[in-house]
Amino acid sequence: MAQTGLRIFLLISLLLLDQTISQASKFKARKHSKRRVKEKDDLKTQIDKLWREVNALKEIQALQTVCLRGTKAHKKCYLMSEGTKHFHEANEDCIAKGGTLAIPRNSEETNVLRDYGKKSAASAAEFWLGVTDMVHEGRFVDVNGMALQYSNWDRAQPNGGKRENCVLLSQSAQGKWVDEVCRTAKRYVCEFLIP
Repeated sequence: MAQTGLRIFLLISLLLLDQTISQASKFKARKHSKRRVKEKDDLKTQIDKLWREVNALKEIQALQTVCLRGTKAHKKCYLMSEGTKHFHEANEDCIAKGGTLAIPRNSEETNVLRDYGKKSAASAAEFWLGVTDMVHEGRFVDVNGMALQYSNWDRAQPNGGKRENCVLLSQSAQGKWVDEVCRTAKRYVCEFLIP
C-alpha cells in the first residue's frame, strides 16, 4: 500500500509539475506575443512617419518645381497660367495645383506680380487676382474669405457695381486693380506659400 501511495503521490506530483510548466510556457508565449504586437505597432508607427516624411518631401519638390517655373518672393511662389480662364475656373485650377489665385498683401508683392506678369505674359494686359466682392457687394475679400488689409485700386475703381465682382491686376495701369465681370476669360497667377 505504501508503494501505491507513493505511486499516486509521484503521479500527482508529475501532473502538477506538468501543469505548472505548461502554465509558465503559456505565460511566456503570451508575454512574447504581447512583445510581438508592440514591436509590430512600433513598426507601423515608424512606417507611417516615413510616409508622412516622403509626402512632405514630394510637396517640397513640387513647390520647388513651381518656383523654378515661376518666380519667388516674400515666402511665396507665383506661377502664371498658360492660357485664359473665367475667374472661378482659374481659382479652381490654382487650388488643384495646391495654391490659390495670387493675393498681393502689400505694394512690394504687387510690384513683384506686375513685373512677373510683364516678363512671363507680355501680351496679357491684365490677369486675375484672388480678390472678389461676390458675397457682399462693395466688400472685397480674398478667395479664402479674409478681409483685405491692402488694396491697390486704379482711379475710379471699383466701378462695376453688382455686375463686376472679380478683380484684375492691370499692366497698363502699372499694377493697379480693376473690377471686372467674373465670366471674362483672362490669364491668372497662382500663389503658393513656402513653408
